Amino acid sequence: MSHPTIAQKAPYKMTVEAGKTYSWCSCGLSKKQPLCDGSHKTTDMTPQRWTATKTGDAYFCGCKHSVNRPLCDGTHGKI
Repeated sequence: MSHPTIAQKAPYKMTVEAGKTYSWCSCGLSKKQPLCDGSHKTTDMTPQRWTATKTGDAYFCGCKHSVNRPLCDGTHGKI
């Protein structure tokens, strides 16, 4: 499996809507970070789908190395 490109060493804050599913970019190549734009097709990676359980702010991983993906767990501070 390929290693993801670090899109940024900080989370992406997004307002999400309860019940809506988001496709998080796992490869780091998307121009629509933190969401997928299909750029992964040049890799062996695929986006990760995530459904919001409540409306509000979510912090999506920007470094692509979070153990809690697609959400940030602070791993970017160790890279």
